[in-house]
Amino acid sequence: MQIPQPYLLFLGDVRDPLAVKMARGILAWRPEACVGQLRLDAQTPDLGLDDLTVAEAAARGARTMVIGTANAGGKLPIQWLDSVREAVAHGMNVASGMHQRLGAVEDIAAAARGKGVELFDVRHVHPPLEVGNGARRPGKRVLSVGTDCSVGKMFTALALEAELKKRGIDADFRATGQSGIMIAGEGIAIDAVIADFISGAVEQLTPANDTDHWDVIEGQGSLLNPAYAGVSMGLIHGAQPDYLIMCHELGRPHMRHMSHFPVPDINACVELNLTCARVTNPAVRLAGFSVNTSSANEEEARTFLQELERRFGVPATDPVRFGIEKVASHLLALDAQGDR
Repeated sequence: MQIPQPYLLFLGDVRDPLAVKMARGILAWRPEACVGQLRLDAQTPDLGLDDLTVAEAAARGARTMVIGTANAGGKLPIQWLDSVREAVAHGMNVASGMHQRLGAVEDIAAAARGKGVELFDVRHVHPPLEVGNGARRPGKRVLSVGTDCSVGKMFTALALEAELKKRGIDADFRATGQSGIMIAGEGIAIDAVIADFISGAVEQLTPANDTDHWDVIEGQGSLLNPAYAGVSMGLIHGAQPDYLIMCHELGRPHMRHMSHFPVPDINACVELNLTCARVTNPAVRLAGFSVNTSSANEEEARTFLQELERRFGVPATDPVRFGIEKVASHLLALDAQGDR
């Protein structure tokens, strides 16, 4: 799947800053591919791009309008569809990571055929899949896991891949969600895979490789999130990770969209993830923590990270504020010990 660039990032009328994480991720990692943003509401989070109409974006050369938001259930709000129709009318492709398919909206699908443009339903594009088998395979694999959804698992994996490549190490980011696929240009949206095939899909995404090659795998959901734990479990088993990086958001009051569920204890989350990962790799190790500390000042952030390091004996960082270097160094040091 090759989605034509550059992009117009459609942000709709959402108000929650986390709801635009897909567009924010694309902008952070592929800024050269973004010509502007389209907001339907002045109170929608601003990514700092030019606010453009569809016509203005087309005039600037945008080839694809990307639905850059995520919501619970992955539905396309009715009030967004006119913008999709307008983009198609201007000869633009449209890409969406929603569960609801663009191609299922009959008049939009017909208009796209008439204009000779494509509708990319990213979540629903993957090769034929097999069930997982859990057999050991060569290559090195590190997986980002989390205490909850939307805590930086994709950003952590991308930052780690970039750092490993900077050091001359053979590494590939393996995208398992719609945002990661938009950035990487390939991958499998694991949360759209039939449950029986999740682990097999991840095995296919991270196949046997050279012994010195690293797959840096984007995690999804959380084992302690009652809505998304099933996706997380299958991903962990299929990834067969040698190392885990635990992701967390400092100061989050409860599980995302679930005020009745507190964020789980980090120690319990670490132990559960290691226990589940041992099903397919008994030698799995915790390599570090990646924490979103944006809600705290720098002193509070450093204090929290230092406490994590004291408790768990591995490095902890905020990759946006402080970089991922020390987690990468510890990961490579663990691997050099050969004790996996």
